[in-house]
Amino acid sequence: MKHRKFSLWTIFTLAILAFFVLFVVYPLFLIMYQSVIDPVSHQLTLDYFAKFFGRKFYWITLVHSFAVTICATLVAAFLGLPMAYLLRSYKVPFSKYVNILIVISYLSPPFIGAYAWIQLLGRNGFFTKAVNSLFDLHFGGIYGFSGIVLVFSLQSFPLIYMYVSGALKNLDNSLNEAAESLGCNAFQRVTQIILPLVMPSLLAGSLLVFMRVFSDFGTPMLIGEGYKTFPVLIYTQFMGEVSTDDHFAASLCVIVVVITLFLFFLQRMLARHYSYAMTALKPMQQEQAKGSKKFFSYLFVYGVCFIAMLPQLTVIFTSFLETVGGTVYTGRFSLMNYENTLLSKDNLSIFNTYAYGICAIILVVVLGILISYLTQRKPSVLTNLLDTLTMFPYIIPGSVLGIALLSGFNSGVLVLSGTALIIIISLTIRRMPYTIRSSTAIISQISPSVEEAAISLGASEFKTFRKIMVPMMLPGVMAGAIMSWITLISELSSSIILYTTHTMTLTVAIYAEVIRSNFGNAAAYSTILTLTSIVSLLIFFRVTHSEDISV
Repeated sequence: MKHRKFSLWTIFTLAILAFFVLFVVYPLFLIMYQSVIDPVSHQLTLDYFAKFFGRKFYWITLVHSFAVTICATLVAAFLGLPMAYLLRSYKVPFSKYVNILIVISYLSPPFIGAYAWIQLLGRNGFFTKAVNSLFDLHFGGIYGFSGIVLVFSLQSFPLIYMYVSGALKNLDNSLNEAAESLGCNAFQRVTQIILPLVMPSLLAGSLLVFMRVFSDFGTPMLIGEGYKTFPVLIYTQFMGEVSTDDHFAASLCVIVVVITLFLFFLQRMLARHYSYAMTALKPMQQEQAKGSKKFFSYLFVYGVCFIAMLPQLTVIFTSFLETVGGTVYTGRFSLMNYENTLLSKDNLSIFNTYAYGICAIILVVVLGILISYLTQRKPSVLTNLLDTLTMFPYIIPGSVLGIALLSGFNSGVLVLSGTALIIIISLTIRRMPYTIRSSTAIISQISPSVEEAAISLGASEFKTFRKIMVPMMLPGVMAGAIMSWITLISELSSSIILYTTHTMTLTVAIYAEVIRSNFGNAAAYSTILTLTSIVSLLIFFRVTHSEDISV
């Protein structure tokens, strides 16, 4: 009997391991192989790496990526940290809605923010024309380094906010009060007590922002112009219309994987080094701000929230404006953009987004439940390996995963390129960590004695899992599944590598319309995606019975 139970869970473990080996390990190994193999002589070579580091035209893109990423991460931290502190410390009117808007601004794809800022601060943007007319200037728009940093900072600071807000929720305020009784002023208490205690969360959020910004190519592709970043170089080398080189692109993928893995392990090391055990015996109590403190607190919170939401508001507003040729706005309100998108005969992008998303989320839920249960309740060498493999797609940039999948399944026995299945698989393995994390958290709160009691009453181990554990896990699983859903319908990096005209998704359609300067259709598509994310987020709050998202 014991052997049969062990074999049952081993079969599950081996089956899921085989899935990740086939669709994660094998494609990545193939990319590594291509990066060091000469396609003519089939001999080992480091020529592709020498080509990259030997020419400034190539390695300068890596410098650009680090410059953009460091600046965007710092600005995001300077916005997210005080935002979290102010909303946890003071009674800010409508703070519930401010929190929702902050999270919405994070869940929207960065390239939509880039497109919206082009409408506002591009060469013919609304603010650009107003400023140039009023002050007789020749402001050329936000293109280049400053524009990329602006978009990434405003889109990424909510991640810092969520991490720090979660840490402040667990902060014991008696430490703060003790420092005050010893004569420390407000600034000293923040810098010497609160900041060191939330530092692990601040570092964790900052490094995740760093990895996310470093691997994104949509934003610099749209507004970078001459300021080319490393992900843009990877995309153009693999998918460009001219001068493509798969083996050189593979070497670039290896470089970015090494960098992101280093950052991931750095984040884990720093988290262990700066970890503090905190129990909120006396949580922080919100107080009523007065005087100048009230004015500046409200100004900062509402001001940052408004600027962060400005791209979404711009997209929704412009989606109802009539256009000429899709580019020039006439100033008249119209539904023509929605007619051109929703009623287009051959437009499958909206249907594909929801269909692929539903298929992917079903796989995410099933695999997420099994993986979290196996890693928590059935620890072994195999389940530990499985736990590590499931994190790889989260760490590795989406464009690299897309290139790896396309290289691995473009020929041979299993040909998946150009099919809906390869996009569904990509979405599943890319966004599964959200569900695994929430499922693991809920399992840790369920006592093993519950299972032991069911087994002692005659239920089999698998029946106990199916009838007892799964229903108890569902609230946490559904919360993670909703977050997975919101992020997978916004996925661009891998989808733009894998799509065909018949498998195009909403994000790819938006990107394609922006590239063609068809801003009216892009606004309509973006509005549909934004509203879907908002509805999904409200469902998340309803399922979790919570008014905020903190990590």
